[in-house]
Amino acid sequence: MKGMVEESATVQTTGRTARCIARCRELAACTDVPGETTRTFLSPSMHRAHALLTEWMCAVGMTVWVDAAGNLRGLFGTADAPRLLIGSHLDTIANAGAFDGVLGVVLGVALVEEVAAASAALPFAIEVVGFSEEEGVRFAKPFLGSLALVGELDAATLARTDRNGVRVEAAIREFGLDPTELPAAVVSDSAFVYLEFHIEQGPVLESEARALGVVDAIAGQTRMTLDFIGQANHAGTTPMGHLRRDALAAAAQWVVEVERYANECDGLVATVGKVETGTGAGNVIAAEFIATLDVRHARDEARKVAVAHYLEYAETAGAARGVSLSATTQLDQPAVPMDATLTELLGEAKLRATGGPAHTMSSGAGHDAMIVARRLPSTMLFLRSPGGLSHHPDETVLPGDVEAALKTGVEFLRRLRDDSATLARLIANASARRKKERHA
Repeated sequence: MKGMVEESATVQTTGRTARCIARCRELAACTDVPGETTRTFLSPSMHRAHALLTEWMCAVGMTVWVDAAGNLRGLFGTADAPRLLIGSHLDTIANAGAFDGVLGVVLGVALVEEVAAASAALPFAIEVVGFSEEEGVRFAKPFLGSLALVGELDAATLARTDRNGVRVEAAIREFGLDPTELPAAVVSDSAFVYLEFHIEQGPVLESEARALGVVDAIAGQTRMTLDFIGQANHAGTTPMGHLRRDALAAAAQWVVEVERYANECDGLVATVGKVETGTGAGNVIAAEFIATLDVRHARDEARKVAVAHYLEYAETAGAARGVSLSATTQLDQPAVPMDATLTELLGEAKLRATGGPAHTMSSGAGHDAMIVARRLPSTMLFLRSPGGLSHHPDETVLPGDVEAALKTGVEFLRRLRDDSATLARLIANASARRKKERHA
């Protein structure tokens, strides 16, 4: 942005940065559709992605395995030591970019390489996780990999089928894994922290000339379908006013209100993403108008108030025209705060590593961290998305931003190592949490 200094401009890039970016692009070539990057849950191309990452992990002395949910996992350190997890997802949407998800796994391996090169022993082990599924493309349900990690990949999910009628359980077997071993996929009791690097997938950091953002919460989401029901009639012979029951007119008024209200509510995003009418003729009053509604906010109360307002407004707009309303909810997902101690620690690491103050922000998109946070204290670091572009073949990153993220990650590990009191408290809290869960 004109007049602003680009935050990563003062961060000198190194060969490790180029290696991380090159590795992401190499993984992007692991695809089931030639000419694009498409790699869904346990598809054939995931074998090749696993092989590359296994090669890089083993080269630095990590013990590598694939769990029963298809998550690739690499451990650096002793198995019985307290364990810090670093991860993100390896699956993609159709025709994806090279960095969504994968960058977080590659950066995890790069941090292990930094630790190994420094020959400085850490009082904890590092486990890097490449989750098998986050996007929800193949089975229309996201987070299969991280759900397995926290022990919540249930029978109903295993029975879901893809468009070819293949069940999740069968897909696991076809990949060469055994679904009866899913209990062993649950994260070790020695784990105490989860850290995830991810591209922002939005324009905020770039608009503020920032390289990195520390995520303090992942927004809650409400997804609904609203059905405005009026009455079809002749467009030329039916007078304007009370003699019309125009579903489209009522819905159009509501759509404008969705945008207006969201603009007035700090932190709220609301989207009418898909609409359809029941007539499709230019000389017929619309009898029906169906619209989707997506509402997100980092505070659940603000999201719920917004949803209530939207429903009330839709009812009012419809009643004024003799149009009735039917609404169904597909998703009501609460916001997930990141761990306050880790958020502060990551912000301090960012300040120390790059010289720039930490910028905290919420995530409007869902991430594996929101699932892992059910089991472990979690934190996330966002990297700027040039052009705000993601889920697109042209998705990219800036080398200086990748270097800044690596420096921040190294400093985060160093601060955990040197602050024995904080480390002991995090380990103790994780242990107490597990005991409470067992007795619940």
